[in-house]
Amino acid sequence: MISSIPCVIFAGGKSSRMGKDKSLLAFGGYSSMTEFQYKRLKKIFTKVYISTKSSEKFDFKADFIIDKSDVFAPTVGIASVFDTIEDDEFFAISVDTPFISKSTINKMHKQYKKKTILVASNDNRLHPLIAIYPRVIYSQLKQMIDKDLHKLIYLIENSKHQGVPIDNTKEFTNLNFFDEYIDSLQMLE
Repeated sequence: MISSIPCVIFAGGKSSRMGKDKSLLAFGGYSSMTEFQYKRLKKIFTKVYISTKSSEKFDFKADFIIDKSDVFAPTVGIASVFDTIEDDEFFAISVDTPFISKSTINKMHKQYKKKTILVASNDNRLHPLIAIYPRVIYSQLKQMIDKDLHKLIYLIENSKHQGVPIDNTKEFTNLNFFDEYIDSLQMLE
């Protein structure tokens, strides 16, 4: 277990490209992708939270961080996390990346340096919602939100950060469209 860093699953997006709330799609034998991620990540982290706009949509017990903003952006979700937890950093993962492995998480944890955003990367592309965020970015994040800037890549590029190359591209499968969701169900088999 990676006990020193809590994990936060981001499940509060609009899912506009999916056409329905992807966090509620059945996955891996669970009633929702969110429950699948939660149960899987509870085996790796001692503390796992779900960041969402409403916990009432889920039919399982978990620790929720409610993002009360009417803005649908990971920036406000991250700010809500730091408003809620006392930890100095957390591991962020989006609900729609169900194939990130325990070995990748361990690799990232081992390479994490305090006060530095650590971001998974492949093919020279950073993945902002597979990352460890330190609390030191909070004031910059709040300034961005106040200016209506919500691109996490802007935060990362303007902060002390480090990319962690991950070779297995399957792990970065991101389920934005329904056909990607259907394909991912076959990947599970």
